[in-house]
Amino acid sequence: MSGGVDSSVAAFLLKEEGYSCTGVTFKLFSLEDTEGPGACRAGTRAARSCCSLEDVNDARAVAYRLDMPHYVLNFTGDFRREVIGRFVGIYESGATPNPCIDCNRYIKFPGLLRKARELGFDAIATGHYARAEKSGSRYILRKSLDAGKDQSYVLYASTQEQLAAARFPLGGLTKAEVREIAGREGFANARKRESQDICFVPDRDYAAFIERYTGRAAEPGDIIDFAGKLLGRHRGLIRCTIGQRRGLGVAKNGRVYVAAKCAADNTVTLGPEESLYTRSLTAGNINLIACETLEKPARVLVKTRYQEKEQAATARQTGSDTIRVEFDCGQRAVAPGQAVVLYDGDIVVGGGVITGTE
Repeated sequence: MSGGVDSSVAAFLLKEEGYSCTGVTFKLFSLEDTEGPGACRAGTRAARSCCSLEDVNDARAVAYRLDMPHYVLNFTGDFRREVIGRFVGIYESGATPNPCIDCNRYIKFPGLLRKARELGFDAIATGHYARAEKSGSRYILRKSLDAGKDQSYVLYASTQEQLAAARFPLGGLTKAEVREIAGREGFANARKRESQDICFVPDRDYAAFIERYTGRAAEPGDIIDFAGKLLGRHRGLIRCTIGQRRGLGVAKNGRVYVAAKCAADNTVTLGPEESLYTRSLTAGNINLIACETLEKPARVLVKTRYQEKEQAATARQTGSDTIRVEFDCGQRAVAPGQAVVLYDGDIVVGGGVITGTE
């Protein structure tokens, strides 16, 4: 229970079904992790992000209203290592991380399931908009019926053990219906604003956060074109993203974009719009849900970002932990480090972390 309306209504619906429920809220980070050591300041925006005392109190209030026990579990060490550490390392390597997926993959679902087993519970539940069900010998993950809120993309790394135990009560509801239920039941968070930012970087200044966290300034480097011509200087790879056009400090005729980043020589390569398009990608650290392996090339729909429309492609498994995806049409600004998720209709086939593009 995050303190938001979704997990609160999920708990209510499970109680209505007759489940005996216990609420769990994770403490994932401290202000020292977001502001740097010794810079904990009351009233900062970080203090009002998720995992705040207000969120814990909101979760506890709903649990009390539903006559549920409520626990706060401290996962700050794990979160610092598995999420913040990965976030910083991936950015410094020149790629673009997805910490929300890492949080689900390495913290929330394994941590929640482990605690449930310790306490003797049969299942775990969250307020994600997705559906899990048994199909033949496997558990599968489906999209939410509310296409606008579907969160299956960020759950692609769910394991068979986790899906077997998972309950997603909101999978068949719209956000409007969820808020209506919360209002009807008198939940104080019925109209609570949703967080759209990375929880530990609520001001969206990722570069400043990384510099605070590591205690070192990003190293400037050369901005070049595809011919190797020097165009200018960047203020650190962590301040440049694939597809970026503004804030580069380069005067050039016509629009140019960040087309590539290279950590080995600390360069950023600019190119025209057409240089951003790729017809294929490779991915590693894969997790397949609908099948054990891709025995042969599969026609799939693919997302390389959470908020985007699926694109037609062919996926091939190239190794025990790698896949290659070839798109029917060129895709714009595909970024290494992000997740690629494969769909068969509304079923999540699986996904992985993008390692390269062509």
